[in-house]
Amino acid sequence: MPKQKTHSGAKKRFKLTGSGKLMKQQAGLRHNFEGKPTKRTRRLGQDQVLSAPDTKVAKKLLGL
Repeated sequence: MPKQKTHSGAKKRFKLTGSGKLMKQQAGLRHNFEGKPTKRTRRLGQDQVLSAPDTKVAKKLLGL
């Protein structure tokens, strides 16, 4: 059987922590900053833990 290939989009978007959690970049930090409070833009800049149902799918794409 051939080797499984890692999904290229998934490996760019998700980061695995030491404890096994998957981290992702929060959406909404690309444009239109004038209408967003500074507090919100700082919060959006932090990495976020992927939800449990999404983690199951993402780990499959990453080959974990």
